[in-house]
Parts: sequence; structure tokens; C-alpha cells
Amino acid sequence: MKRTHKTCDLNKNLVGRIVEVAGWVHRRRDHGGLIFIDLRDRWGIVQLVFDPKRNPKSFKIGEKLKPEFVINAKGEVVKRPLGTENKLIPTGEIEILVSEIEILNQSKTPPFEIPPEKEKPVEEELRLKYRYLDLRRNRMKENIIKRHQITKFIRDFLSDRDFLEIETPILTKSTPEGARDFLVPSRLNPGCFYALPQAPQQLKQILMVAGFERYFQIARCFRDEDLRGDRQPEFTQLDLEMSFVDSSDIMGIIEDLLIRIIKKFMPNHKLVKKPFPILTYQEAMETYGTDKPDLRFDLKLVELTPIFKSSKFEIFKNAIKKGFVIKGLKVKLEEPSRKEMNRLIDFVKENGGSGLVHFSLTKKELNSPIIKFLSEREKKDLIKTLNLKAGETAFVVADEKITASVVLGKLREKLAKDLNLIDPSLISLVWIVNFPLLTFNEEEKRWESVHHPFTAPFEEDVPLLDSDPQKVRAKAYDIIFNGVELGGGSIRIHKPELQKKIFKIMGYSDKEIEKRFGHLLKAFSFGAPPHGGIALGLDRLVMLIQEESSIREVIAFPKTGEGRCLLMDAPSEVDPAQLKEVHIRVIKRNQRK
Repeated sequence: MKRTHKTCDLNKNLVGRIVEVAGWVHRRRDHGGLIFIDLRDRWGIVQLVFDPKRNPKSFKIGEKLKPEFVINAKGEVVKRPLGTENKLIPTGEIEILVSEIEILNQSKTPPFEIPPEKEKPVEEELRLKYRYLDLRRNRMKENIIKRHQITKFIRDFLSDRDFLEIETPILTKSTPEGARDFLVPSRLNPGCFYALPQAPQQLKQILMVAGFERYFQIARCFRDEDLRGDRQPEFTQLDLEMSFVDSSDIMGIIEDLLIRIIKKFMPNHKLVKKPFPILTYQEAMETYGTDKPDLRFDLKLVELTPIFKSSKFEIFKNAIKKGFVIKGLKVKLEEPSRKEMNRLIDFVKENGGSGLVHFSLTKKELNSPIIKFLSEREKKDLIKTLNLKAGETAFVVADEKITASVVLGKLREKLAKDLNLIDPSLISLVWIVNFPLLTFNEEEKRWESVHHPFTAPFEEDVPLLDSDPQKVRAKAYDIIFNGVELGGGSIRIHKPELQKKIFKIMGYSDKEIEKRFGHLLKAFSFGAPPHGGIALGLDRLVMLIQEESSIREVIAFPKTGEGRCLLMDAPSEVDPAQLKEVHIRVIKRNQRK
């Protein structure tokens, strides 16, 4: 080893000892003939002092040091002079008087600063291109360390509860699970392809058939889809599966895990409610306008249609005739100005709504641009239904049922942020259950799974598969963390007959079913136990714990929004000889007929 101590090992108890340290030059300062170097390693910072009177040879080398040089230094630990202590760092009471110094490697001037405390904003593309430098910054380093700690905590938690960590293949079969597959050509099997797994879904179910009963994996997953802040073409999830369980068993395990993670890694935060609330999909949509509600603030959507059934206000009157609904929500807000209202109307229209009106209650009266069209009864019923108080404003939309809820749900989130209604020290975790099993794709004229085709329906709803599939409820559950979908799972179908029936409803022929899913159906025919599971986005979990806005901030080497790795310039073209080996020829667009 080129060092005897890490920076975290250094303290005033070592005063008088000779130590050897190694790391990077973090900062250099020249003061009155002395050179001060802040040396940085993974664990922290320590100050080195170069004194030309005590050691002229080391001083000359110290004069050559620049930021990010890699050095090895030896010297005596001494107390800092009174009044020069640095209380911001653990080693702030001591420094090392350097007697020997070696430059292990030099560094070019970095394209951006790697500062000690306050980090200056740096363009993301530059950060990703020089990710190895970005990861030296304290914030990024802490994110990666915290990710390791959280992952280890999860492994220990599940291992202590009889779960087995089992790896599943990265090269697997292409099967439809909701997104495009990344395909890998096979050199030994011309014209055939592996797929990178979107998730280990079928393999973890097969592990249940194999009798392992409790499985987990910190699983790498790959999906060729459009990206945004919380998505990457490759990501990591906690994958979990259990046999002989129902939904409450799986939800209980995850609830216990998340409570313990929050207690350990977010000690200054408080859960809004324990145990976690459970909302049906329908309740969430009608009350909050989303299946990912943030319950840190209490703005609920209210049905107002009955109040305006005989309204003289033409927009409301015509909307009700069309079968539309009128819904609203209230906030503590004085009457908005015309400029503020125009901004909110634009926001509603940008999100699919047709318009927005407001009603503001003062100590004297109810105010609104449409107040002259309302009867006294309508005014009283509106105030009563919304429980509207002086100093509050209600925002109301008239639209199709789903559109009205979704638009108001987005407005709810915007108002909460704009009016600072969210306490950042609170954590809201909520379960959403009873999703529809299937949804009809109008464009392709076929049924699709809301989650995935292996999700079990409620037993009492199975007869509806033949008569009214859209009414069939799924034994599925999502866990929502502060308005972000952290993960989801379900009880699975474990009987081959029912699984085949679902595939048929989704439009697969017998031949397609056998080709794509024959392996799974065959496994089910050999005594598959009832089973279910869940997957949590590990990247998202760390992002939320570290209070970052994007999972790119908690992944060591992420892709850009266009799916490119700027560090290694991938994806890139490959040598024609490599393509020939895997029996592929690339035809460029201008060569196509």
C-alpha cells in the first residue's frame, strides 16, 4: 500500500505520528512562503503543509502540484495553529507536515471545477462526457455510495427472511412484455436473435415452479423505449417473487422494507401515514386525477355535476347534455388575476382540457367571471359541496369524465408546487390496487394488458372475460412514493388454461402462443404453485432518497435522453467483419428502395 491511513482515519489522536496518505490534489494555496494542499481521497480531505525551511526538496515538488494531480505524501501529523481550524471537515483540527512527496500522475486542467463544498452547475452533456471527473464531485460520490448502502440493506433484509438471490440470464428470448426488446444476433445460429430482458418476469415465475418459493434479484433490465428523467434504456430493479401468498403478504414485506429504509436513510423525514393507505385505481383517479397520487398535500377533486344540471351557463349546460362531468378542487388562494388565470387556462389546455373557470369566496361574496349566470341555489350548493371558505378559490372544469379528472390532477400538482403546499420533510407512500386487467387498443382493435399478460384476475371476475373484459379487475398493486411510481407487482396466473385464455383474448393464435410462451405453459403443467411478486425501481428509490430530480444522478454511467453514452460514444458503428460474423448487413436509408 502507498498509504498508512485514509483521510477518515486521521484525527488529533495521531498528533506526533508519521503517516502516509494518497489521493488527488483538491486545492492549492500559497501563503507566506508555505504551500497548503488539500488532499482528497474517497473518504474526505486533509490539509498538507509544505515548509521550505523544514524540507526544501518536498517544497520544490509541492510548487509543481496542480488540481487533480495524484500524489503520495508522508509526514508528521500536527495540530493546526489556534484560530486556523476548519470545523467544516472531520480533519479540520490537524494537518500533515510533509517530509516526502511523490507525484504518481499528472492531470490536465479539468473541463469543470471539482469544488469542495458548493458545487457550481455544469452542463449535463459535459458532465456525462467526463463522467469520471463528475463522479469525483462530492454530491455524485455520495449518491453512488448511498446506492451501495441501500442495495446492501435490501440484500440483508431479504436474506434474513429466507429469500434466495438467484441470477437469471441476460441473453434470453424475445417475448412481448410492453416495450421494444433490445436484440442480440447469434453468431452460432444464423438469423436467430437473443433479447435482453425487459424484466426477469417469466424466469422468476419458473423459479416458483421449481420450488424455491422466495426469490429476489437486483436485476438489470433493458427496454428500447423513449426516455425521460426517470427512465433509461438499461436500469436496475429489485425483483421479488413468492409462492403460496396473496397480495397482502407481498405488500406487507415491501411495506416493512420501505419503512426500515426510510428510518435508516431518511432519518429527518416523517411518513404521512403508517400502515400505507390503500386506494383502488378508481378511487385514485376520481379523487386525485392520477394513479400516482402525492398525498403529502390534501387537495381532492370534487364532483360538481349535480349542482349545474339546470344551469343557465351554456358551457356547463351543453357539457352535461353530452354526458360530460363538472369537477373542481379548491385551494387557499385569493382571487387570481386575469394574467394568472390565463396562465392556468393555458396549462389546462396544454394538458388536454377544454377550459377552466374559477370561483373565489371573499368575506362578502362569491366572485367569478361567470357569476352572473349562476342562481343563488347554485352558488350555495357550490360553496357547501366544496366546503369553500373565505380566502379560498375553486378551479372547475367541464369535460369527459377521464379527461376532467386527469386535467384537474395535473392542475392539483402544479398548484401544490406553485403555492408551496408540499412539506419536503414528509414522505407519502400509498398502494394503488384493483387496476383493470385489460384495456382496449382502439387503434389496433385488440385487448392489451394494463400491467402484463401474466397478471391474475380476481376469481369472481373470470366469467367477465367472455362477456365484458373491460370490467375484469387485476390482482395488481403499485406502490407510489411522493407521487412517483416506485414499483408494481401482482399475483400471477399459475394455471395453464387461464393463462392461455388471456393470450387468446389478447389476439394471439395457438401457434403464436406456443412459439412465444410454450415454455411457460409447459412449466405450469407440472404443478405450478400460486405465486406473486413485485419489482421496485432501485434507481428511482435512490433518486427519491437522495432528493434528486433524475435517475441519471444516481447511476454511475447513465445514457443521455437520446440513449447515448457520451463517455464511450455508444452506440457506434462496428467493423463490417463483425457484422458478417453475426450474419447481418446494414442497409443505410439512402440505399433503400
